[in-house]
Formats: sequence, C-alpha cells, structure tokens
Amino acid sequence: MNDNFISIKTLDGDLKHSHKKHDFGLTVSTKELVFQKPHVNYHIRLEDIISITPFEQPIGSRPVTFHNRRASGDEMVNFHTGMQHYRVYVREAEVHNRSGIFTLGSVQFVLPILQDLLLAISRYGGLDAIS
Repeated sequence: MNDNFISIKTLDGDLKHSHKKHDFGLTVSTKELVFQKPHVNYHIRLEDIISITPFEQPIGSRPVTFHNRRASGDEMVNFHTGMQHYRVYVREAEVHNRSGIFTLGSVQFVLPILQDLLLAISRYGGLDAIS
C-alpha cells in the first residue's frame, strides 16, 4: 500500500470489501464506497450513486499517465488496460484531504472496479442491472 494514502478514519456501515493497489484503493461498506488516491480520499454514499456503466477507452488509444507535482506531494494517475473500468455518476461526494473535508456536488469517476466490489456496491446500494 502507498505510504501517502490518508487512513480512513470513519466508515459508515459494515466493511464488506477492500482492494488496495500501489496508486489507488477501493473500500466498500454497507453504506459507502471510498476511493483512495495518494493524499486524498473520496467518500461516496451508496445511496448517492446514480449509475455505474462500463467504460471503454476509444479503440486505438494508448494508456494514459498523468503526473501532477504540487507542494502537497506527488499524484500519479494511471489508466491502463487490464482491469475493467466503470464510470460512476454520483449526486454528491465528500473529499477528505490533508487540508480538511469538502463536499463535491454532482460528479463522475472512472474507476477500475473488481467484480466482487461491483457486486457489493450494487447489492448494498440497491442498484439493478439493466441490459
């Protein structure tokens, strides 16, 4: 796990699944999804998720790497093939960073989500699959 991750201080609901990689982490409880990146956590209440749809990179596109250097630290975002990515639309999310806690309005995330975590999100968030 990345040493620059901020620990999750509070988690609403009961912990169900957690997946950590070097540059991101996903934690699912019965009430929320927490997306972790170095220096920031995004807390998303499952009831605030509007939709989750598969995300496919355009054909012929190359993997994307974004490197952002700021006084607060380094952030590297990788989008590589391998894990299935999903576009998650939410009504509201909370940002926890080293400066405090902030609320975001309507926002979308493109996240790599393992099947077990996706099933837990849909089960506890009351989402149904539409073909």
